[in-house]
Amino acid sequence: MAERCVPVSVDTMSEETSILRRLWAARTNLLSVWAERDYRVSSINFKALNQQYFVCNSPALVKRVFLLEHDNYDRKAPQMRHALEPLLGDGLFVSDGELWKERREHCAPAFEAELLPGFADVMSESAMEVVDRWRQLPDGASVDMLNEMARLTARIIGRTVFGDDTTDEEAAQVVEGFSEYQRQVEQIEISDALGLPFLRYFVNPLRRLRSRRSGAKVHAVIDRIIENRRKYSNSGRFTLLSLLLEGDTGKPGAAKRCPLGATAARNEAIVMFMAGHETTANSLAWTWYLLDLCPDVMEKMQAEIDQVLGGRAPRFEDVDKLHYTQAVFEEAMRLYPPVPVLNRQSRNEDEVDGTKIEAGAIILVVPWLLGRHEEYWDDPNAFRPERFLPGQPKPDKFVYLPFSVGKRVCLGKRFGLTEGVLCLATLAQHFTPKLHPGHKVEIECRLTLRPSGGLPMTLQKRRT
Repeated sequence: MAERCVPVSVDTMSEETSILRRLWAARTNLLSVWAERDYRVSSINFKALNQQYFVCNSPALVKRVFLLEHDNYDRKAPQMRHALEPLLGDGLFVSDGELWKERREHCAPAFEAELLPGFADVMSESAMEVVDRWRQLPDGASVDMLNEMARLTARIIGRTVFGDDTTDEEAAQVVEGFSEYQRQVEQIEISDALGLPFLRYFVNPLRRLRSRRSGAKVHAVIDRIIENRRKYSNSGRFTLLSLLLEGDTGKPGAAKRCPLGATAARNEAIVMFMAGHETTANSLAWTWYLLDLCPDVMEKMQAEIDQVLGGRAPRFEDVDKLHYTQAVFEEAMRLYPPVPVLNRQSRNEDEVDGTKIEAGAIILVVPWLLGRHEEYWDDPNAFRPERFLPGQPKPDKFVYLPFSVGKRVCLGKRFGLTEGVLCLATLAQHFTPKLHPGHKVEIECRLTLRPSGGLPMTLQKRRT
């Protein structure tokens, strides 16, 4: 029997810890506020001065809020809107109501199933470029795997969103802009957290200025790419920008849609770049950490890759054959969900699980809690990819939600899963990354979930 692998988690808080102390702790790590019992209960209700919070911690409650009563809970919480609007403007991630419906309908054709094989070619080609670069390094060379995965996913999303003529330098500038923005933006705005809007006038002006400057740098790069797109034709490969700017749906003979204006196109391009780059890079980094922690899983995954691929590069049609590789990636996203906290704000009063919900209440769905909930998972803190193999009971989609769920489910769900499997298969076919001895992996949770301070690993070349 394989050895039980229990990866790094976060310490739980005492149940007696005050709400204000928990909110203060959340300013540096959103996962540090939960008590041990929060991994067992179906809901959590509390109030911080003027602001009510309600945590949906069961599949029935998640379904009710994210699907059945979507129209009452379609708005993102003020904290999320205020944190991301300087960067994303009115993009899909922060918009709501009719604007959200219109933009989602406009962007959806970019992620339809018939376009995925073409995107998969970009994924495999980009991953093979990383293999070629790693091959030039001496055996046992050291890399920061978080940075490596960020570079890889930036290359993929840059080419699929913006086109083949987008340079690695431009993609890197966007990535650096995102990273700087996350460092500068306030994790918890006390004014929003306590329901005291007037406190927004007392925030650190320098920090707000730095975050706006980093957002402006991202805007400048995207605006330049858009301007170049309008001046020069690209390779002819369908991209998100061709959909946004030209109404091209990527389907031969299909009628074109009404294009978006430059600012709206920029906002949606930034949303797609952020969603497709940051989350997948972090998920891949966590997967490499887990594979090093559990070498028998790595061995089994590489055996499957060798058997299915026979030494060639993976293709789109291989994804459905790489059952164990996909199970590894899905289990990694259960333990380390790309976006560990999802939030909404109620428009009107309601009653959920016997609790009165005020208009303006903050509703939280926490994939981190649900993914480790003692009622819904056997041995929830252990790394066991077998949970996701064919023939096993499928996890409830309102419990396992790495791509959210309901009407605001991520448009790029299939894109992200395909990207993760193809990148893992390509890289693990040629290398076995090993964590630096003595390096302590810790969790950093801000807007997304990533290994704090990077993930130093050595590259062991496989003798295949």
